[in-house]
Amino acid sequence: MKKLIRPARGRKVAGVCLAFADYFRIDVSVVRILWFLALVPGGIPGLLPYIICWIIIPSEKT
Repeated sequence: MKKLIRPARGRKVAGVCLAFADYFRIDVSVVRILWFLALVPGGIPGLLPYIICWIIIPSEKT
């Protein structure tokens, strides 16, 4: 069973993009570009969900 977990290694900020990339098995660069494009129109469409995901998605135990 796949789980959405923020990996401890490879993070740039909080590991949210990396978590989604691992979960959907796509390149993390694609996820980061999509998240950046959500930030461009004014920040709120991308920033608020990012912060919520940062809080909700559990971090990988080291």
